[in-house]
Amino acid sequence: MTHLRERHVTMIALGGVIGAGLFVGTGAGIALAGPAVLLSFTLAGALALLVMRMLGEMAADHPSGGAFSVHAEKAIGPWAGFTVGWVYWSAVGVVLAVEATGAAKIASGWLPAVPQWAWVLLFMSVLTAVNLADVRHFGEFEFWFAGLKVAAIVLFLALGVAAIVGVLPGVASPGLANLRDFLPNGWGGVVAGFMVTVFAFGGLEVVTIAAADAEDPARAIRKAVRTAMTRLLVFYLGSLAVVVTLLPWNDSQVGASPYVAVLNRIGVPAAGQVMNVVIFVALLSAVNATLYGAARMLGSLADRGEAPGALRTRSNGVPRNAVLASTAFGFFSVLLNYLWPDTVFLVLLNAVGSALLIVWAFVAVSQIRLRRATPDPAVPMWGFPYLSWVALAAIAAVVLLMLFDDQARGQILSTGVFVGAFAVVGLVRARALSRSRS
Repeated sequence: MTHLRERHVTMIALGGVIGAGLFVGTGAGIALAGPAVLLSFTLAGALALLVMRMLGEMAADHPSGGAFSVHAEKAIGPWAGFTVGWVYWSAVGVVLAVEATGAAKIASGWLPAVPQWAWVLLFMSVLTAVNLADVRHFGEFEFWFAGLKVAAIVLFLALGVAAIVGVLPGVASPGLANLRDFLPNGWGGVVAGFMVTVFAFGGLEVVTIAAADAEDPARAIRKAVRTAMTRLLVFYLGSLAVVVTLLPWNDSQVGASPYVAVLNRIGVPAAGQVMNVVIFVALLSAVNATLYGAARMLGSLADRGEAPGALRTRSNGVPRNAVLASTAFGFFSVLLNYLWPDTVFLVLLNAVGSALLIVWAFVAVSQIRLRRATPDPAVPMWGFPYLSWVALAAIAAVVLLMLFDDQARGQILSTGVFVGAFAVVGLVRARALSRSRS
């Protein structure tokens, strides 16, 4: 069996969070908070950093393709492992289709003669083949995908800083004029921005799933956790600082696509197409990583008897049947794209709900409980138990904020029903197994 190398795991950690949400979705946060979106992202990034550290602690001591599902089972009980495993797999199955659809919409703009559904079929077929092959093939694909995204952000930061300090030819520096009205919507805007931007950090959990395929899981996860999130915070906050410094926060172009607006401002030719290429790469990377994480989670559920036995991981370490099963909704989205090419993206995106928050909550509870059994972990959580409880309280606060928000309430309630259904099945199943053994 071959393994992922340290450089693969580190770049998966970086690339897993740098997705279309950063390049496009940040516009919503800026619209809500103005320049104070920097505070919103700082809060969201701090929460994500704590969650990643908790994941890292558990993954280093208990490496598994089932990651947080296995940890929840150990810490809370079989029903919890069953619930979070199936919630995660179901949610990322939808995410997979959303990401493939997003990439197909961009490709259709370049080659309109090719229908959107054909692009989805092509992307899903190629990346399914990558995930069916040796795990190192996945690692290499994701390494270069992530490398391109990181390079794009570094270049954006360099150009943006040069424009701000006034050394970019032909571009007048605005100085700090656009930051004077830092809190245009007050602290309520910061809170609203936090509620939106926290979801931009979805995908960080893939690195702890990948750690199980590393040559030295503890060493790989230690390095990835130590370096990846701090770099990501620099990339996110640095690039956002460039956006709100160079352009007025309420500029209509910033709300639509902040990175394209900046590139247009500093005179980059064909800025929209440049960002389309970057977003396209980010989406394909996300499809690749999402499929990998989904397949490993499903294979782990099967290995523990919580999914059909035919989906178990095989001797080479690649759960091939689980890969094929995990692509099912992605390929089904080919039909959806054929029938409703203009609406499927938004419908699927809303259907994902807020499963990320549920996964993070299980992570926090699992880490708090498992730490009692592992008092000297290889990658210890900072400030335990205080920061673990802070993270759990912050997750609960996001859920409450969404319940009191008219636009987000439907999403969080539908996610609650979704999770509750799996929890009921998990509890009934656990009790039935307990009775059969007694």
